[in-house]
Amino acid sequence: MKFNKLCVIGLGYIGLPTASTFAMYDVNVIGVDINSNIIETLNKGEIHIHEPGLREAFGKAVQTGKFKAATQPEEADAYIIAVPTPFKDHEAGEYNGMKYKLADMKAVTSAAESIVPHLKKGNLVILESTSPPRTTLDLVAPILEKSGLKAGSDFFLCYSPERVLPGQILHELIENARVVGGVTPESAQAGHDLYATFVKGEIIKTDSTTAEMVKLMENTYRDVNIAIANEFSRLAEKFGVDVWEAISLANLHPRVKILSPGPGVGGHCISVDPWFFVESAPEITPLIYHSRTVNDGQPNFVVEKIKQALGDLKGKRIAALGLAYKPDVDDLRESPANEVVHLLQNQEAQVKAWEPFKPDAKMQGIHMASSLEDALKDADLIVLLVKHTEFANFNPQEIAKKTNARIVLDTVNGWDSEAWKKNGFKFFRIGDGKSES
Repeated sequence: MKFNKLCVIGLGYIGLPTASTFAMYDVNVIGVDINSNIIETLNKGEIHIHEPGLREAFGKAVQTGKFKAATQPEEADAYIIAVPTPFKDHEAGEYNGMKYKLADMKAVTSAAESIVPHLKKGNLVILESTSPPRTTLDLVAPILEKSGLKAGSDFFLCYSPERVLPGQILHELIENARVVGGVTPESAQAGHDLYATFVKGEIIKTDSTTAEMVKLMENTYRDVNIAIANEFSRLAEKFGVDVWEAISLANLHPRVKILSPGPGVGGHCISVDPWFFVESAPEITPLIYHSRTVNDGQPNFVVEKIKQALGDLKGKRIAALGLAYKPDVDDLRESPANEVVHLLQNQEAQVKAWEPFKPDAKMQGIHMASSLEDALKDADLIVLLVKHTEFANFNPQEIAKKTNARIVLDTVNGWDSEAWKKNGFKFFRIGDGKSES
């Protein structure tokens, strides 16, 4: 199939790079977002998110006239839904005493409804938003069929998960394998043809529910493995072992690959997607549920470690380095670092947070430092929460000149303990029962 005009609904971390890439490959793209500020920014030729290479790619799309932004969809040959699927704020599920989070599908519902007035026979609709199993069949299809057209026969309907890494999105959109799940084989083929516009990796066709499950399985697999690493870190401290040394030795086994512990799990994928399985089938997902509770509980473990170093936290001044959910990105969604800061403040600590990739972030309840120096100068303790390259390259001798703090806590194995100790710091690291001095 040939697609001349595409409508991408949702212009966030996935939607905007996707729209820009299609436009670069000679497809006319209408980018849609309900946030009028985002639309105004984009139509000025500017972007609202940080992603390497995106500014250049978007600039090319605008220069060629292949991209424009709007608050409402238009008639098109194909539609991609790339809106957020967060949790419900004030509602949870429960099964046999297990409380679990519920997906908020309002944005997907609204996006699908916005397509209905424009849907024509032969159109293609693709849901990319990460969703609970059967969302394409049980939620999206019935909404679109309010047009009077039948999914799979009158129009094509697919689910195709994004599988990209922040910091490498533009490269991985093109190079990674793509899974396209159709409600019919013909729908899957139509989805295949659209992504073949630019995807160089293999494009694998399947059914929509399998494609939904694939995305959730990938991130749940990671979450479960991080959970066991986090439990290992707690065990190592109990037994006076350095978990980082133990992991490196265990990983010498040819069939073992233990991941790294840390302050928790964040982002809008690994920390979210496993709950979609639990929500859909709580009676058969105890491992997934308990892995989520381990990782969600890791910020408390970090706070206990800080209390070990400082004692009573009331009035103590803490410099929190990093709020992003992973190194060298500006994405603060579902970040465990934010939860650590909130927990510290709940115990009346005075926390200043410094996030170099988003220094002007407005985080509710978090005091953002104006600079690294501002965060450090009056601190009693420095806690490394994100392994940004800038932080990992710190010279302890130079940091000692910028702060009165002489206690540091490393939650991500970013610093050399001996180097900090030589410069007069008392050094703590989660999972390291050997490092305290």
